[in-house]
Amino acid sequence: MDLHVVGPLASPVERAAIESVTGPREPTLGGHAARGGHEARDRRHLLLPTLHAVQSRVGWISQPALNEICRRLSVPPAEAYGVASFYALLALQPRPPVVVHVCDDIACLARGAGPLCRDLEAALGPPGTPKHDGLATWLRSPCLGLCEQAPAALVSTAGVAPMHRTIGHVDLDAIAGALATFAQADASAAIDDANASGHDHLPAGKVVAPQAGQVGLRLLARIGTIDPTDLAAYRASGGYHGLERALALGAQATVDEVLASKLVGRGGAAFPTGRKWAAVAGQSATPHYLVCNADESEPGTFKDRILMERDPFAVIEGMTIAAFAAGCERGYLYIRGEYPDAEATMTRAVEQATAATLVGSDILGSGFAFDIEIRRGAGAYICGEETALFNSIEGKRGEPRNKPPFPVEVGLFGKPTVVNNVETLANVPLILRDGGEAFAHIGTEGSTGPKLFCLSGNVARPGLYEVDFGATLGDLIDLAGGVEGGRSTQAILLGGAAGVFVGPDQLDMPLTFEGTRAAGATLGSGVVMVFDETVDLPAILLRIARFFRDESCGQCVPCRVGTVRQEELLHRLATNRLNGTRDDETRLFNEIAQAMRDASICGLGQTAAAAIGSAMTNLGTFAAPGRP
Repeated sequence: MDLHVVGPLASPVERAAIESVTGPREPTLGGHAARGGHEARDRRHLLLPTLHAVQSRVGWISQPALNEICRRLSVPPAEAYGVASFYALLALQPRPPVVVHVCDDIACLARGAGPLCRDLEAALGPPGTPKHDGLATWLRSPCLGLCEQAPAALVSTAGVAPMHRTIGHVDLDAIAGALATFAQADASAAIDDANASGHDHLPAGKVVAPQAGQVGLRLLARIGTIDPTDLAAYRASGGYHGLERALALGAQATVDEVLASKLVGRGGAAFPTGRKWAAVAGQSATPHYLVCNADESEPGTFKDRILMERDPFAVIEGMTIAAFAAGCERGYLYIRGEYPDAEATMTRAVEQATAATLVGSDILGSGFAFDIEIRRGAGAYICGEETALFNSIEGKRGEPRNKPPFPVEVGLFGKPTVVNNVETLANVPLILRDGGEAFAHIGTEGSTGPKLFCLSGNVARPGLYEVDFGATLGDLIDLAGGVEGGRSTQAILLGGAAGVFVGPDQLDMPLTFEGTRAAGATLGSGVVMVFDETVDLPAILLRIARFFRDESCGQCVPCRVGTVRQEELLHRLATNRLNGTRDDETRLFNEIAQAMRDASICGLGQTAAAAIGSAMTNLGTFAAPGRP
């Protein structure tokens, strides 16, 4: 069936944005693109970068622009629309060029985002209301990964010099000022000032890693002590010794070192890293790909962002060692769209590493070739699931695939693929530098190595902390200065929105995989979010339910329907407008949760009720009538 796109033509500005990714438009034969068949389909992976280019230049994606993208990439219009409409950061309706995304997710709610958003609505109108002659607006946003700086916002400006900037510890004046400043006619000067400020937007005394400079740190050893953009400083601190040793050992011996370390994935699944590499290395199909999953969108998680912003070469070195061990020819670093600073820092670092022959065609004269391409997400929590991430890179909707086959056999572009998250890969240079056995002696028998934890909520010093596996939950909270203001602890969320709530009676829980399992909890992605006695916990649970409802990709019925029904049920409990008795509602919640756990395609649906159910069981939340 031949598909034709009809309608108005894209503007010159839109075409220029498209060509910045696709290159000049090719000649046509009888009105059809000269490129066709497999060659045309091979360009579909450019769909998301092209959509980003138009959005960054114009502020939204018009139908003529989408039509032009379809022509250039030979993508059916319905499929292109399905992709563009999938992502929260892309707009298919007119939107002002200046947008401030204000986080109202759980970490920010615990630190005042609720009153802030109410004040914004009173002062600026509801979200989406045009301000400053239609040049600016504000929107509510799910977690921006700035939980240690809550409440937080993301400023995006479209134009010749588009800008994306995160701002921590925001208030009404800061947001109103950002809207006014960037809506000025001479916005370019403001953008230059904002870009020049880099990380200096943090107020005095606020740091992302409070342990910076302490003796004995491993993963955080360089953060706050060297310039993250200085490759020479990274190498002088011991960087690239791990890669040099891996190249000297050979691929199989490198895998053996990682197996000996007992390193498991730090993204939440905890799969043995060495086994994954060995499985890909043993596949006969080529090429092999490596994907660094930096789409950490779990509310409360920000460790990968800080590693990329403050120690980018460690991530690149880890990727390169993993690629060498598994025989991967190309790597993709998929960074969530809400991380502009991380994307800019990693882009510069990859360029420097390539110029120094640490990435590219002949790494350190070894003959090993490995290239890294950075891809930017567009606001979809589900793309943290590895197969949804593959689909996103390939230019499809970010929906999970059924397993098996598993990525080690059929992954990105249908080829064997290693997928590791940022923290996992940051451990790899340490293992190769010091040896797998030495790494295995850190922590406990079942949980080896150092571990990063994201502390946020009502603690005195929110930030990223490193401890050896085996420290207790109480030890970690003490490192962060305890509960802010000396108030009492109401609840602690472990693992993020898909994790588990525990009470203050669990402070002696060992932070290990085996210790949390024994307590019916989870380490998940390393979230430790503390809620003091002043927090409205039912409101937090309602926000978690809304998060999963919004982020469900809708592909499978249990998750698509279950997340909606779950939120409706919580609203009934919160307002005491019950269908039957409270026990009836609790039984219905358990049935919905069981259906989602048993029948959802991926982990989103399988864990969508976990935190909420744990709060109801462990803390008695919603056990008493709520407030109407």
